[in-house]
Amino acid sequence: MTIERFTFPGHAGDALAARLDMPEGPHLATALFAHCFTCGKDITAARRVAGRLAAMGIAVLRFDFTGLGHSDGEFANTTFSSNVDDLVRAAQSLSDRGMPPSLLIGHSLGGAAVLKAASQIDSVKAVATIGAPFDPEHVTHNFGDALKRIATEGEAEVTLAGRPFRIGQGFVDDVNGTSLEPVISKLGKALLVMHAPRDETVGIENATRIFLAAQHPKSFVTLDNADHLVSHPADAEYAAEVISAWAGRYLDFRIPAPPPGAPEGIVRVSEADPNGFLQDVNSGPKHHTLADEPMAYGGTNQGMTPYGFLSAGLGACTSMTIRMYARRKGWPLDHVSVDVSHDKVHAQDAETSKAVRIDKFRREIRLEGDLNDEQRQRLMEIADKCPVHRTLETGATVETILVD
Repeated sequence: MTIERFTFPGHAGDALAARLDMPEGPHLATALFAHCFTCGKDITAARRVAGRLAAMGIAVLRFDFTGLGHSDGEFANTTFSSNVDDLVRAAQSLSDRGMPPSLLIGHSLGGAAVLKAASQIDSVKAVATIGAPFDPEHVTHNFGDALKRIATEGEAEVTLAGRPFRIGQGFVDDVNGTSLEPVISKLGKALLVMHAPRDETVGIENATRIFLAAQHPKSFVTLDNADHLVSHPADAEYAAEVISAWAGRYLDFRIPAPPPGAPEGIVRVSEADPNGFLQDVNSGPKHHTLADEPMAYGGTNQGMTPYGFLSAGLGACTSMTIRMYARRKGWPLDHVSVDVSHDKVHAQDAETSKAVRIDKFRREIRLEGDLNDEQRQRLMEIADKCPVHRTLETGATVETILVD
């Protein structure tokens, strides 16, 4: 993933700090992310979602709203409507770069903002919300006694998540006067609503009302035990997984032809967590999985080990080869399964360079169906002809190149 940082003018002309996460491979689509109220573009949920989408070929622009993070301007002078305007201007900055956004993603009040902004951005085809309120006015429930001071003094300091912010009466009036129901009912875009049932900041009933107000196509996915900020890496990873898989159904991916010498395209592996061993594994925009190490070896056990993938490749190829042959022969093979075991541990092998014995894989093949002994024997012979089996037996040449 390559990163470009730049600024663009917000609703009041202030320079807003943006980060554009670009795919390392082909650029297939563009997304725009709106962060939660008083948060910033670099919170855990935003980083995880952006990283996952970039890994599958979707560029992601995330930025700090006016007066927050590294953006200029006075936060006290902003409103919900000005946030929507900032989003529209962010979309315009992407369009000016020749990459108009087709996906909007919003977290908390940012989710309400993308619902409002979607109709003003013609290129958008899909919208995803995370922990979004049905009514923007919901955010004022966190202001407590400061609401009275805001009303009498025009603005007041409000402590949110342990940090002080100046909130103006204009913001309060704006959210009180904004209704999203007519906007949601006429959204005209695919909608994904994500919410945690135990969200203590924005209750799950908000997600229900958003979902019921929307027309199809719409989807609802629970975030289980996640907190409102989706601060736990595993929860953020799950949200990113769901969004990336869901978006692929609604965005127009124009997948380029594979490069010469790689008929099945490129498999890209990149770190998902530099503090551990978790890896993103992508084969084109539609196929994604995770690789990891067991907890006993310093990993988080969120995916198969590298040796596990090697065993999976052998097992899958064996099963496919048997099926292909039986189908061609018209034999009554009802089902085939392959159990593969390999007695080495990747984490241990990675720590030593000394020569070791030749690897041994054990396959246990089950063939179900009204097959005679001769047919079963022939299918077992065919198993040894699977391409991955041959590659493992004969060896392969690995060419390694350092890319700048």
